[in-house]
Formats: sequence, C-alpha cells, structure tokens
Amino acid sequence: MIALILDSGMGRRMGSLTKDHPKCMTEITDEDTIISRQLKLLSAYGIRKVLITTGPFEDILESHVRALGLDMDIRFVNNPIYDKTNYIYSIFNAREHLDDDILLMHGDLVFDARVLEAALKQQTSCVTVSSTLPLPEKDFKAVIRDGLVKAVGVGFFDEAMACQPLYNLRLKDWRIWLDSIASFCEEGNTGCYAENALNKVTDRVTIAPLDVKDMLVSEIDNEEDLNMIRSRLRGMENG
Repeated sequence: MIALILDSGMGRRMGSLTKDHPKCMTEITDEDTIISRQLKLLSAYGIRKVLITTGPFEDILESHVRALGLDMDIRFVNNPIYDKTNYIYSIFNAREHLDDDILLMHGDLVFDARVLEAALKQQTSCVTVSSTLPLPEKDFKAVIRDGLVKAVGVGFFDEAMACQPLYNLRLKDWRIWLDSIASFCEEGNTGCYAENALNKVTDRVTIAPLDVKDMLVSEIDNEEDLNMIRSRLRGMENG
C-alpha cells in the first residue's frame, strides 16, 4: 500500500499562517504539524511507502519531513503549475508511482487514529463519511445508494452524507479512477476536483461509505478550523 498525501495547494484561506510554508506544516499541537502527525500515525499502523505531492515551498516541506527521521520510503512529486490547477493534476503528475492499493488523504486532514485503523481494516475500497454530522454547505458530501458511494462533491444534498477525503482504495478501483483522472487532464480539465473524475466511473468501482460518526476526521481550511482542531486534540490528549 502507498499513502498518497496531497500537499500541492496554496492555503490562501489560512492568511499569514501560510506565508512561509505550506499549510500542512501548520502546528496543531506543541509537538506536531499536520503532516508530522499524519506521517507518525501512518508509520504506527505499518504504512512504509508514502508519496507526497507538493506545490509552493516544496524544499521547505521536504526538509521538514526528512527531519522527522521516520523509517519510511517517502517520495515527493511537485506540481509545477500548482497555482493554475487543482489536485487532480498533482495526482496525474504522480501517476507512474501509484500502482498499488492507495490510502489517499488531503494534506490538511486531521484524523483520530481510530479512523485510520477502521479504514485500513476495510476489505473493500472505502471513504470516510459521517451520519451524525450535518450536511456542510461548501464541503464534500457523498451520495450513498444501495450501500455504495455513487458520487462525491460539494453540490450533492439528496441521499448524501458529510464526507471527508480519507480513502482506502483497492488497486482495481484505484486504476479505474486514475484512468479517469488521466482522461480529464489530457483533455485539459485540470482545475476541478479529482472526485469529478471519480463520479464518471462510480458504476465501475466499489467504494463503500465508512461511517465514523463523531470521531475526528476534518480538514483545516481556515483559522477557525485550526482552533477547533487544536481544541479537539487537547481534549483527546486529556481524555
């Protein structure tokens, strides 16, 4: 299995917090940044191969990751036009390194270790959803029919659940999605979400919803999110 961490975004909504480093290097505890916590959890659960897509501050990010001294095979693939494309193009650039089962996550995603453990235990491809959280207006939702994910995106509300981009993808399903990503990018559709390409092929893949309910799995988009995550992590440490 390869963990694919998408860190090519610019983090504009974080304001001055990302003026000198990528968003994934934002400190979330006294000991960890977002990326260091992700990697330590992955290592603890036996993930040894990691591919990180990069955008701005790629050298700073690579130095930060290398300094962690983790016993992992970590590779970096830069998106040279990160300011003009979305992460679909970053995945496209990295595609030759991704011929295996994939644990896919966004670089600003913070999650409970129990969520990672549950995702890794699934026998089929899955993505994390929550049946207890209200449907967000501007964030991802997953359309669920017959126990399977039929679409992922911002604009879905019917038959939908709140969804966060932590995927465990079996190679068969991943290859189908990756081929669709390649088709999108080769046709010049590089400014959309990778999930747009997924939604074209959900009739050919088997991705189950993994309902994590109230367990922590959340992206950090702005300072309000950051403060919420810091508070929840402190509560987990003290609980």
